Amino acid sequence: MNEDMMDDTMSNDPQDSNEGVSASDLNTVEKLKEGYEKIRSELSKVIVGQDEVIEQILIGIFSRGHCLLVGVPGLAKTLMISTLADSLSLSFSRIQFTPDLMPSDITGTEVIQEDRSSGEREFRFLKGPIFANVILADEINRTPPKTQAALLEAMQERQVTAGGTRHPLDDPFFVLATQNPIEQEGTYPLPEAQLDRFMFNILVDYPTEDEEVEIMRRTTAGTDAAISNVLSGEEIQKLQSLVRKVPISDDVIRYVLRLTRATRVRKDEAPDFIKEWLAWGAGPRASQYLILGGKARALLYGRDYVACEDIQAVAHPVLRHRILTNFSAEAEGITSDKIIDRLIEEIPVDNPSSLKDGRTSSVLGS
Repeated sequence: MNEDMMDDTMSNDPQDSNEGVSASDLNTVEKLKEGYEKIRSELSKVIVGQDEVIEQILIGIFSRGHCLLVGVPGLAKTLMISTLADSLSLSFSRIQFTPDLMPSDITGTEVIQEDRSSGEREFRFLKGPIFANVILADEINRTPPKTQAALLEAMQERQVTAGGTRHPLDDPFFVLATQNPIEQEGTYPLPEAQLDRFMFNILVDYPTEDEEVEIMRRTTAGTDAAISNVLSGEEIQKLQSLVRKVPISDDVIRYVLRLTRATRVRKDEAPDFIKEWLAWGAGPRASQYLILGGKARALLYGRDYVACEDIQAVAHPVLRHRILTNFSAEAEGITSDKIIDRLIEEIPVDNPSSLKDGRTSSVLGS
């Protein structure tokens, strides 16, 4: 397997253990569930609706992944991310991507500085906006590939290299990028290999009529809501470590593999509709993120095990940017989401009880 296709957080990460959640983690599990409810409560002061989007962003954060938010302008993507950073008591940096943006505008640059006492000159690295906990990469497809690559390198390696010196980024570190799906002139679409670096591709849809009425009331009243801090950076890191410890049964792992392997057009496992509508399928990173996302979702719902319903809940944001539809699918109006729906419908669950209960043993309080 090509090492470039494996996420560094999956392989050499000391947090990547599957020892199981111990009794000492009980309080942390409860804290995560309570924190999740509090964060949603704080966001609801500013954001109307978008519950599924908020849940998926939080799953990505607690899984130590990055998210790509796709939606038309005016759907509060930027406001949602900045408010989330406030509720998590994390440093926030917004980078507006433009065609003239250079890599050093993101990562930082070296400048010559003179020591007044000795008169000697030396290089000093001035940190760029990438040095924050939460990065909003606004309209990431509006900047050239060279600048996109600088951001994506920081996402993957969690460090910046300048003048041969490595500068580690602070933990926790998340990139939440936005992209406009309807305006493609003057844009630089992300290559498939770079899209694969994002854990989730989250669709931000229009609000319902009732939600839009509430938005009109709030945004035209001239009142500002105060956002309270819910979790600190240190607490988030502990929760990220806990996510890795959540056990998952072999039945659920096999279910994950059947979902991802079924998308690979040239494999025998691929159903006929996949061979008809897909040009390319998902790689191993999809399976990794399905499992991690399932673990984080299980904890958010107060469970100490992963069920198949957790995998199904994160299947769309994990897979929609990792499967590539062909001309036949586009001609018939078949989207990647419709293909994922059919996969979930047709891929069997080995142990039907694992759909609601992936528990293999009691791990909490044992």
